[in-house]
Amino acid sequence: MDNSRSSTVTGVLRLVFAFAGISAAVIANNSLAQAPTQFAIKILSSPSYAVTGGDALVEVRIPASTPLSDVAIKLNFQDVTSLFRAADAFSLRGVIGGLKLGSNVLTAGPRSTGQTLAKIPVFNYPITGPVFSGPHQTPFVCETSFQGLGAPLDPDCSAPTRVDYFYRSTASNNFQPFNTSGPRPSDLATTRTNEGLTVPYIVRREMGTINRAVYMIAILHDPTGPLSDPFTRTSGYNGRLVYSFGGGCQAGYHQGRSVGGVSAATFNLEDTGSAFHDVFLAKGYAIAAGSLNVTGTSCADLISAETAEMIKEHFIEEFGPPRYTIGHGASGGSMQQHVIGNNYPGILDGIMPNRSFPDMMSFLNPLFDCELLVNAINTSSLTWTNAQKTAVSGFKDFGYCVSNGTRYPNLRPKNCNATSIPPALVYDPVTNPGGARCTYQDNMVNVFGIDPATGFARRPFDNVGIQYGLGALNAGVISFTQFIDLNARAGGHDIDGNLVANRTVGDPTALQLAYQTGRVNEFGAGLSSIPIIDLRSYVDTPYADGSVDVHNSYHSGVNRARLIAINGNANNQVIVTAQTLGTLSLDTGTLGSPLAVAATTMLDALDHWLANIAADTLPGTQAEKVARNKPSDAVDACYTLSLQKVTDAAQCAQMFPYFKDPRLVAGAPAIDDVFKCALKPVDPADYNPALNAAQLATVRSVFPTGVCDFTKPGIGKVPLANTWLSYPVPGTFFHMQ
Repeated sequence: MDNSRSSTVTGVLRLVFAFAGISAAVIANNSLAQAPTQFAIKILSSPSYAVTGGDALVEVRIPASTPLSDVAIKLNFQDVTSLFRAADAFSLRGVIGGLKLGSNVLTAGPRSTGQTLAKIPVFNYPITGPVFSGPHQTPFVCETSFQGLGAPLDPDCSAPTRVDYFYRSTASNNFQPFNTSGPRPSDLATTRTNEGLTVPYIVRREMGTINRAVYMIAILHDPTGPLSDPFTRTSGYNGRLVYSFGGGCQAGYHQGRSVGGVSAATFNLEDTGSAFHDVFLAKGYAIAAGSLNVTGTSCADLISAETAEMIKEHFIEEFGPPRYTIGHGASGGSMQQHVIGNNYPGILDGIMPNRSFPDMMSFLNPLFDCELLVNAINTSSLTWTNAQKTAVSGFKDFGYCVSNGTRYPNLRPKNCNATSIPPALVYDPVTNPGGARCTYQDNMVNVFGIDPATGFARRPFDNVGIQYGLGALNAGVISFTQFIDLNARAGGHDIDGNLVANRTVGDPTALQLAYQTGRVNEFGAGLSSIPIIDLRSYVDTPYADGSVDVHNSYHSGVNRARLIAINGNANNQVIVTAQTLGTLSLDTGTLGSPLAVAATTMLDALDHWLANIAADTLPGTQAEKVARNKPSDAVDACYTLSLQKVTDAAQCAQMFPYFKDPRLVAGAPAIDDVFKCALKPVDPADYNPALNAAQLATVRSVFPTGVCDFTKPGIGKVPLANTWLSYPVPGTFFHMQ
């Protein structure tokens, strides 16, 4: 180690004044750190190939042989050294502006010699995007006025940034507006952060627009003192960031009226499902979110990933790099965490998906099957008991299919948000064939490309060859007559989502792209190397009115199966199930519910886990570091109504069993990732008891091209092409790095 600079603090102190830098104590402590051997430049706020808005937080590492005062930093050959200040004894840090759109170059070296000893290319995109999601969606409806930001300033839905303050009231037990110029309210609460600091519970909320989304950043800040920045943390902020994702699943074409599960316009954290955000803020976490991180606004994980990357970049430029970023959100929010974590590693360091689904396609596919099953049974002249229908569906109760089969009609182009999107903009095959098509695939047209035969996005869904109810037939629950009648009637969906007699045929290019680009999430890329806390309350059982919640638990089992199938283990995943209070709204909106207690406990475990990983300097892959730093309390568990934590796997499985979906009943593998099956001739060995010759002939007549061979991978299944893919033209992609 070269101690030529660390042998004395005197020279460093001079630099503190010269660069308006950090405290002498921090400089002295950091002077003992390992000195770099050469110059190095790093963009801290984003990948260097995905900078946005013309600015970036930059760190320059400097060898001990060069005094900090002798460093010259240039952007596109223009000196920008004055923008930097000492971050420690061996580095300068600063926010640079003035990046031009497209390619830029940053250099650094000793001023005295004029040498360039470090160089990094920087690619800058507009703050309105896009970066990697491809051409902007059109039409697109702005909704800044509904978010309290006034009328949009341009077609990209831009709006001025605004900052408001709120405080937690001891009287009303919720947030109230805080007047920074007035006296302190008598009902101002305090909070104790997870770093042991007791501070006034005052929150700074910033709102603006990035990537055509409304964003929100909330952080503890007492306005009588300085605001946290890239050099100093203040006012109880614990240095961690929670990125919040909102649920639902509907095609986009509009900006959105909610922000990541938080009612940002009023900062109402008491809404159902968002009460837990108070826990984050109270512990000192900052929260960031965007309106395009709500799948109920746009069920497009690609746009959500881009929005999260850009908003986090802005956060870092304001407050510095967080120690780690935790993903949080339920249902559609869980889909986003899983797919972003896998396909765009580095945005999220650990995730807490609640009411998990692996991805959007895996969520939607059983619902499309459900609609077909409900229609086939309802139009049949045969008698079906509820037990028989349930056995065919695979779920705990057939009410799941009845309740949810048409709840998310993402195959229908008219499935647009009627509140946000005027009917005149919506597709109609006769009156407006060029209008917005609100299907899953059209919403993701930049991934799937356009089918030249239809002019619409290629569709990756298919049910040719699926023997619905095969497992129920072999178990003796349904008769052969019912089995044949069900499959003869099942049919499929046409390109506009209408029920038709023929099975749905998936586009082979779309199917390959679905696997190749990570729309089918196999959990083998980024998700193999970050902690995953899978949380849910158990709502598989029908409610009193017979309806069944869409958030069934078997998806957690599918997630586990995919992790093991591709990585050989699931060491980085913990599954925690909580007993329900009776309804999902009670579970999510009550801080004392088993779900909330489990979530609070597991947040602390995840924080501990991430801290352990960050402190681990031993050799090994990131996946190995995640596995060996797992806290002892980060284990699979379930919580009872009495708030007892049970860690016995068999006991939890008995209390909260997993069920299946229609394709698993039909023989699909446990990873449930077959969207179009390979076909084989009808095989007598598949049926138990054995079918006679006439029955086999009947099966062949219903399946003239063959039946599913689930011993083979799904059609189009290929490995993930890479992470950090960009989509410049619909249906094409490239690796950004």
